[in-house]
Amino acid sequence: MKTVSSNSQTDWERVDSLKDKDIDLSDCPEVTPEMFAKAVVRCGLKPIESKKQVTLCLDADRFKAQGPGYQTRINELLREFMKANQS
Repeated sequence: MKTVSSNSQTDWERVDSLKDKDIDLSDCPEVTPEMFAKAVVRCGLKPIESKKQVTLCLDADRFKAQGPGYQTRINELLREFMKANQS
């Protein structure tokens, strides 16, 4: 079994001396207030149940036109509908 070294090979002195403007964030898009508002924190929540693929025919202007995440939104709407209509 290979052990992990506790000796860091990172040049922490150089990292600590970097100014914000010197850090390349080109591969990390900036989080906008809109993105943050749509964020979901799952810490402490039960794991998401695995999903199965199903096929539905829907009006494209109702959901897909709203952009990425439309399938998750449809799933949430259906789940809430089912909760509200349980006998």
